[in-house]
Amino acid sequence: MSASAMIDQWYPVGLVSQLDEVGDDTVLMGTAIHVSKTADGLACVARPEGRRLPVLERFGHVWTSLGTPPEDLFAIPEADQPGRRLVDVGVVRVRCSPLRAVENFLDIAHFPFVHTDILGAEPHTEVAKYEVEIREKEDEVWATKVSFYQPQAARSAEGGITTEYMYRVPAPTCSVLYKTCPARPGEWDVICLFVQPIAEDLCDVWPWMALYDDESLMTDLIHFQQMIFVQDRSILENQIPTLLPLDPGKEIPTRADMTSVAYRRWLKRHHYTYGAQLVAQ
Repeated sequence: MSASAMIDQWYPVGLVSQLDEVGDDTVLMGTAIHVSKTADGLACVARPEGRRLPVLERFGHVWTSLGTPPEDLFAIPEADQPGRRLVDVGVVRVRCSPLRAVENFLDIAHFPFVHTDILGAEPHTEVAKYEVEIREKEDEVWATKVSFYQPQAARSAEGGITTEYMYRVPAPTCSVLYKTCPARPGEWDVICLFVQPIAEDLCDVWPWMALYDDESLMTDLIHFQQMIFVQDRSILENQIPTLLPLDPGKEIPTRADMTSVAYRRWLKRHHYTYGAQLVAQ
């Protein structure tokens, strides 16, 4: 399948904090690349034959593209707010479509069943009505007015609370989650999922966070988020079909799946099809 319009997108391929001049080999959309740091301290991404690729350093990560990407990456203004802790969670390899990884991140209904007694618990399984839109000016998918009861909404949380959420999809393999900040009511914690497509059925997932939490150890923040995503991995690696169906008749959505429906419609509109199944099989 063609990489189509996704070839011109930015993708995370490493952590800025782990760059060195020796570098690491990785793969982006089936293409071998090498990620390293130049003698003057800047990130460098190149193909095996030596041709350099476009590079950005944003949100603790090195970003690159195999095509002709926009001049800059989408903005996350909270990353520049004083007092926030910026958390490089690391990377988790998942044998699934990169688009499946993002869609799972957008799914609220699985919380009580996959993240039991942490992000959800029975009998609190109902997904309350929320709002979804494709914002034409920003060209992003947004879900707002989302709320869900959570026994432990964050590493810093003490006791269960009804957590407010907003979801944002600014790029085909990236999602930004805004959720109630236990330490600062009225503020949002920001949790991001940046996905590196290795193949149509394999990806590296790079979670990243911008939090208000002055008490938790950085190691505990990282371990908490890694634990959550490893729980997701077992589900993602067993989804059938492996690729994300964009045919609306392939999978029957419920009211809780409105964000997924909008995401798939947005992907199809822009021909973001690397990792997608276009025709029902």
